[in-house]
Amino acid sequence: MIQTQRTVGDHLRDWRQRRRLSQLDLALEAEISTKHLSFLETGRSQPSRDMLLLLAEHLDIPLRERNVLMVAAGFAPVFPERALDDPALTAARAAVDLVLRGHEPYPALAIDRHWTMLAANGAVAPLMAGVAPALLKSPVNVMRLALHPDGLAPHTANLPEWRGHLLARLRHQVEVSADPVLIELLSELKAYPTSSFSSPRLPPPEVDHASVVVPFQLVVDGTVLAFISTTTVFGTPVDITLAELALETFFPADAATADVLKRMGEARAR
Repeated sequence: MIQTQRTVGDHLRDWRQRRRLSQLDLALEAEISTKHLSFLETGRSQPSRDMLLLLAEHLDIPLRERNVLMVAAGFAPVFPERALDDPALTAARAAVDLVLRGHEPYPALAIDRHWTMLAANGAVAPLMAGVAPALLKSPVNVMRLALHPDGLAPHTANLPEWRGHLLARLRHQVEVSADPVLIELLSELKAYPTSSFSSPRLPPPEVDHASVVVPFQLVVDGTVLAFISTTTVFGTPVDITLAELALETFFPADAATADVLKRMGEARAR
């Protein structure tokens, strides 16, 4: 079966529809005529490089996919993709390491667009007790680690809530990026059994955060450690690697958790 190569107009139309915008909506935002946008989507007109960048910005297309647009229109890719240890990213890598180290004794990790763990601080490994070694072999997928029956799922005291939160985040990423790897990952995670084990029956943490955030309640050595999490991204990336990198930092949600993490940190230091 012969597959027809998709045109730049096909890509533009797909992204516009994915963002639930009419041609009029996008034309008004980009300050171009609806007729011109229609001609670009149907192939009656060929977009300039600057026009593609303008439309991609208003459609909030990921940098990786903006390069796809460029190539489809016959232009060279605009945004580079370097390894995180590339000399050009030295300052960015130093910033990542600074955040990870500075967040100790609380856990923090860096992930890419597919939830692959790129780096982690010293507070993460002690929380992995009981996880199957296969799930900790590089490359480690954080979503799989969190929800797999051989991962952290059996040790998560509020698994239904935490699972729902993670799957909602992943669904949003799929909607925004249409990334086939994320689509496959979401399908895999949704198929994991949730009734083959029960959440540990332990006293709840001191503070109920359910009305504010979804906490992550992890049972470690018979104690429920409660965390709230934040996500940090680079503000103005023009490199694909940096645009797709996120720092997941976890803070103690109560005094008891803070005390346990502090003691664990002191033990590692010794």
